[in-house]
Amino acid sequence: MTHDDQDNDSVPINDWLRGRHALTGSAPEWNLNELPVDPNDLFASWLRAADAAGVPEPHTVTLATVDADGSPDARTLILKRIDERGWAFASTRSSRKGAQLAAAPAAALNFWWQPQVRAVRVRGRVQEATAEESAADLAARSAAARADIADGDWVLWRLVPTRIEFWQGSRDRRHTRVVYDAADAGWTVSVIGGAADRESA
Repeated sequence: MTHDDQDNDSVPINDWLRGRHALTGSAPEWNLNELPVDPNDLFASWLRAADAAGVPEPHTVTLATVDADGSPDARTLILKRIDERGWAFASTRSSRKGAQLAAAPAAALNFWWQPQVRAVRVRGRVQEATAEESAADLAARSAAARADIADGDWVLWRLVPTRIEFWQGSRDRRHTRVVYDAADAGWTVSVIGGAADRESA
């Protein structure tokens, strides 16, 4: 294939990409004067709202890690639970993500709920749960899902957040972000752009 042929082959997909519309969902009303102190409460509210609106599998999330050389990697998995100890997910220790978390125990999570034009981003350090918790999580899986898991290979991890961002898009591109940053005695909250600007106008 010549260079010109390669360029010609790439034109249709690039035209297609330029012609795509974004932010085609419908953002719910969001009262920024009633933000909870705990970001977990806001996440639970958004997650339930996404589910009630028919967002498919709103508990799926993209997990981003880095390897020992600092190269990023990402994949989609399921959020297991969320509480004061962190945001839990699970996989095998022998997996690529397991090796990456062993080498660099920090990660980011990204939820995207297109029908509601909402995203949640979480970043922080990652801690391994106890062997008993990991075993209990494995035991809760179906027999088929447990079949090929080696003894002791299943791990439940918790991402302990240092920053959580709630993002709601707007077609006028005046997006709204509410950012929770971990502090010594809880969380600091910042409201940036979009709805905040409109409410103060």
